[in-house]
Amino acid sequence: MDDARVALVTGSARGLGREVAERFAQDGLRVHVVHRSPHGREALVDRFGAERVHTADLTRPGSADRLIEDVLTVDAQLDTLVHAVGEYRLQPASRTSIDDAREMVESNWLSAVALMEATRSSLRASRGSVVLFGCAGIESLRARSSAPAYVAAKTALLVWARSVALEEAAHGVRINVVSPGVVPHPHASADTLDPELQARIPAGRSGRPEEIAGVVAWLTSRAAEHITGQNLDVAGGWML
Repeated sequence: MDDARVALVTGSARGLGREVAERFAQDGLRVHVVHRSPHGREALVDRFGAERVHTADLTRPGSADRLIEDVLTVDAQLDTLVHAVGEYRLQPASRTSIDDAREMVESNWLSAVALMEATRSSLRASRGSVVLFGCAGIESLRARSSAPAYVAAKTALLVWARSVALEEAAHGVRINVVSPGVVPHPHASADTLDPELQARIPAGRSGRPEEIAGVVAWLTSRAAEHITGQNLDVAGGWML
């Protein structure tokens, strides 16, 4: 346990972001969580404390800067950043409008750009670690019959993450990507519950939220401090 570490987990009101925040709290980190709407705030406050629960829409200009200012006001440092924000649209390319594509880019990629800009100096000071969320199979650059705009935005995120990792390595900051496969949970897209899709996973089953959180916890720990610029699929062989 390293209870001096301060972690910020965005997209942590629910889903995989919430699972990561819970794992960090269990490991003794001081965890800051972020939600976009007031819904569910009371439960977050009960779990993490009012001073570490923040409201922010990271697609809005200036929101990331204000968020980091609030985190530093409470704890004066930031050691670990996990960015689990990203809207998802299950639709083919022929039904994807320019507005749909823009939403995917702003939510899944540009929100991470803004957050990294806001946290760069703090992460350099702590020689910290960052995990961004991709999606299984983005290394392959294969065509997608569903959600191509989402996958395209995640692919851009991966190239950008590796570029930042290259720049920040000299400052002791690590940036990696974790790419979940099919991971059903109460707030996941309905397609993750498709039994035919799950049957195509080579490992024979879908993933579990706690497995994703465990990988993130390891990747941001000292055990993985020589790993940066990598993308780790946690998908049971899905999309190989």
